[in-house]
Amino acid sequence: MPLQICILETDILRPELIDQYQGYGRMFEQLFAHQPIAAEFTVYNVMQGNYPPASEHYDAYLVTGSKADSFGSDPWIETLKTYLLERYAHGDKLLGICFGHQLLALLLGGKAERAEQGWGVGTHRYRLAHQPAWMSPVLEELTLLISHQDQVTQLPENATLLASSEFCPIAAYCINDQVLCFQGHPEFIHDYSKELLEIRQQHIGEPAYRKGVDSLQHAHQGHTVGEWMMRFVAHGKQGLDL
Repeated sequence: MPLQICILETDILRPELIDQYQGYGRMFEQLFAHQPIAAEFTVYNVMQGNYPPASEHYDAYLVTGSKADSFGSDPWIETLKTYLLERYAHGDKLLGICFGHQLLALLLGGKAERAEQGWGVGTHRYRLAHQPAWMSPVLEELTLLISHQDQVTQLPENATLLASSEFCPIAAYCINDQVLCFQGHPEFIHDYSKELLEIRQQHIGEPAYRKGVDSLQHAHQGHTVGEWMMRFVAHGKQGLDL
């Protein structure tokens, strides 16, 4: 039976990007479509107040990236915080990307804030600090597409650091077999990253823009991270632990 994944979409794409890319939920569906572990996905845009019915249960809940700040006080963010804490207390598996990575760290005792390093854009390379069994295939280092000006600056007390770089010391972490988060975007493709850079060129500044564009000549390993995420969800689930 396929894994059942609930995608909690925390953004609405800019109008000029919607026709081609639809939304982050759709991007994740495409990322996971060719993974060795079968999964089905339901997308709820929590920014618009949409959540699963109480009667529905999922094998994992994935919190996407967002233009919003994870440390913001928007009403929809406060509602999402309450929902995620309930899911965590219930023992559900939680996945976080970028905004989701930061929000879950905040909720579970860590810290996230505006990074003094400034904007991170384009393709970025990380050292792998720890590789549990579900991180298969094994990599010597990790490369992902990124777009963020906030970072996790303190891990929750019981978290394990998985990946880091000088620019982003806390780039991925897990909490036991329940929480897995990445600062980078495994669901991004080069074309989408390039369009984001064009849109944000004046905001991020010419040096960061040029460096980001130049970095897009390098490949990224989003599909590998997608496989890790599904293996993490399947880990310990009878008949699906690969």
